[in-house]
Amino acid sequence: MLGLVPVRRALLSVSDKTDLIPFARALAGFGVELVSTGGTATALAAAGLPVTTVEALTGHPEILDGRVKTLHPRVHGGVLARRDLPAHLEALATHGIEPIDLVCINLYPFERTVRDGAASDAEAIEQIDIGGPALMRSAAKNFESVTVVTSPAQYDLVAAELRTHQGRTSRALRADLAAAAFGRTCEYDAAISSWMGRRQAHTFAETIRLTFTGGTPLRYGENPHQRGAVYRDPNAAGPSLVAGEVLGGKQISFNNILDAAAGLELVLDLRELDTGSKFAAVIKHTNACGAAQGSTLAEAFERAWAGDPLAAFGGVVVLGGDADAAAAEAMASGSRFLEVVVADRFHPDAAAILGERWPNARLVAVGPPGPDPVRTALRSVPGGLLVQERDQHPVNADDFRLAAGPTPDESMRRDAAFAVSVVKHLKSNAIAIAGNSMLLGMGAGCVDRLNACRVAATKAGDRVAGSVAASDAFFPFPDGPEILIDAGVRCLVHPGGSKRDEETFALCEARGVTCLLTGVRHFRH
Repeated sequence: MLGLVPVRRALLSVSDKTDLIPFARALAGFGVELVSTGGTATALAAAGLPVTTVEALTGHPEILDGRVKTLHPRVHGGVLARRDLPAHLEALATHGIEPIDLVCINLYPFERTVRDGAASDAEAIEQIDIGGPALMRSAAKNFESVTVVTSPAQYDLVAAELRTHQGRTSRALRADLAAAAFGRTCEYDAAISSWMGRRQAHTFAETIRLTFTGGTPLRYGENPHQRGAVYRDPNAAGPSLVAGEVLGGKQISFNNILDAAAGLELVLDLRELDTGSKFAAVIKHTNACGAAQGSTLAEAFERAWAGDPLAAFGGVVVLGGDADAAAAEAMASGSRFLEVVVADRFHPDAAAILGERWPNARLVAVGPPGPDPVRTALRSVPGGLLVQERDQHPVNADDFRLAAGPTPDESMRRDAAFAVSVVKHLKSNAIAIAGNSMLLGMGAGCVDRLNACRVAATKAGDRVAGSVAASDAFFPFPDGPEILIDAGVRCLVHPGGSKRDEETFALCEARGVTCLLTGVRHFRH
């Protein structure tokens, strides 16, 4: 049983008028009477389509600057009436209400309005749609009789069904569209709730309602035996791997997204240190094995790759800027191999160079830096969800306090800020060794800080002489600092706060090594 229902009358009221006229022409071609509101009615009339205004239908003008248009019994009665109940049909006849068989609605652009954080409260509030969601819900509730269309992406599907069934729609289509409508109103309400919640003094609500959209299956999860998918946060703004444009290569994977997102966060932080320079990072298993500053992206990449060429092979590269031909040629040179390259944008010649070198490499354009209103980070655990504020504490070398040793010069302070910015994005326990705004060696994900120091010093090798070492947390004993100092580190940067800090300070004084305290721990599990 197809459950075919004829469409004789349609109500169209859309904010996004993309492809509206062709869809309305298709409806009119099946003899459907068009009813519409304000700007939508004007657009239809301008296109030469016969249209009945909602004002003519209800006998009441739009009021309150358009806040009230469709909230009327002649509208909702025509949508909600069950065609299989004689009592409902009698009520329609008694009150002179004509049934409405199709509702085409898309909502005020609230999410787009608040996405970049520039809109005032008054502007945002005026983009909270009331009548639109009410109509969507009414039509979706009565899907046995009414077709609800909530996106221009659905127009061709509905028009094709009308052609197939001579102006009628099937129950299967109406049910699918109703589910999409309730999904859209849920998403819309969640965006509004989230925006209002972020404006309150408290950070964490008693109840969290999460809406993520556009579930896209991935080839698999972290491992081939695990299924995976990626969803988009409709409230997110600024550069994002989820919302980025994949320009070439194979389908992006679960691990690609994790690694590239970790690198993007790091590079965005590094760009805050010096807006006039270029930065690049090479990521393996969400940790930076290379990161560097340069006068050009090509130079920044070369220095980042040189940080640990062994680990960098098969890694993810994140560039802080637009990928140009010089940067692409640098990446494609020699026997290097890259899985993913992320940049603000890709010049056509850069994309061509990288595509020719590695046809399967994913090139992802994420756009330039911008404000991101999402202040919380989520992590699922069996049986629940952990929520915390994102670690967006700014790194500023002027805030570091000299605890021991010689006063640092400007170059050492820059390296200290660079090292702290990198170690902030390494898995704990973590040590980052840097020199001349370049990551020389790192120890990450170690279960004790002593071995994190050993690994970082080993990775840095002979380059460690005169470098800066940053720790994501305090040194519980002076043994780790001693390993770093013996290797050649001339400045230690850490939060401080250990009961044995004085032992580390005394070691630094005795060895002529600068010790700076940040006062901020950056654990990352």
